[in-house]
Amino acid sequence: MRYIDAFQDGDLARKLAHAIRELIQGQEFSFMEVCGTHTVSAFRSGLRSLLPEGLELRPGPGCPVCVTPNAYLDRAIALGRSGVVLATFGDMLRVPGSSSSLLRERTRGMRVQVVYSPLDALRLAQETDRTVVFLAVGFETTAPAVAATVLEARRRNIHNFRVLVAHKLIPPAMQVLLEDPDVRIDGFLCPGHVSVVIGSQPYRSLAEDCGVPCAIAGFEPLDMLQGIYLLARQRVEGRAEVEIAYRRAVRPEGNTKARRLIDEVFKVV
Repeated sequence: MRYIDAFQDGDLARKLAHAIRELIQGQEFSFMEVCGTHTVSAFRSGLRSLLPEGLELRPGPGCPVCVTPNAYLDRAIALGRSGVVLATFGDMLRVPGSSSSLLRERTRGMRVQVVYSPLDALRLAQETDRTVVFLAVGFETTAPAVAATVLEARRRNIHNFRVLVAHKLIPPAMQVLLEDPDVRIDGFLCPGHVSVVIGSQPYRSLAEDCGVPCAIAGFEPLDMLQGIYLLARQRVEGRAEVEIAYRRAVRPEGNTKARRLIDEVFKVV
């Protein structure tokens, strides 16, 4: 039996769903899973079908591609048309700008290279005299690798490597959601991958100042159900705290080395 199988056990999932049902006793709550990976996991596992009536689990803004604005793609395409090499993750190819996409531009002759990491883009820069621009999208999960690559480019004196930054921070996005009077959120299922980097502290203001419970969860069905249980328990008990349901990967302080890299290279604007 694989270690991960324990977090996919159907019988345990049904028992935990029953515990959630007994806990809320017909009360209505609307929880948001912030991360797109949570949304995919819930869909694939059929998790929503286990939840009691009255408990809504709604998708949040945590897909890095989905939150990349048209203006960013327009700027990238303009750079590509000027003759630079664009290096990007494959899922950005079909994202539309105002009038075109990277895939369409590539069919017209633009040099758009799919890479699997920022270091791949740096190696590409070493192999050409042209300027290579890496399209840096995503949240705190991907930012440390980009930061490390920028520092490595400086260490190696590679001067034809550039980064077009569109990184986003998750906690401020969650704060904006709470400021929308048309959006009801009774608790946040916080993203596991992001929280591995930033820890639990950045969510504290959401709980303490806004009164919204937060639970950091992994991506297996039982991870998510445990997080939902913690959120429901906080609501029933009248608490608003940040709890970790993903302790095998997340520490309260996060990954301090990764956070230092982000702080050294990036500036929040």
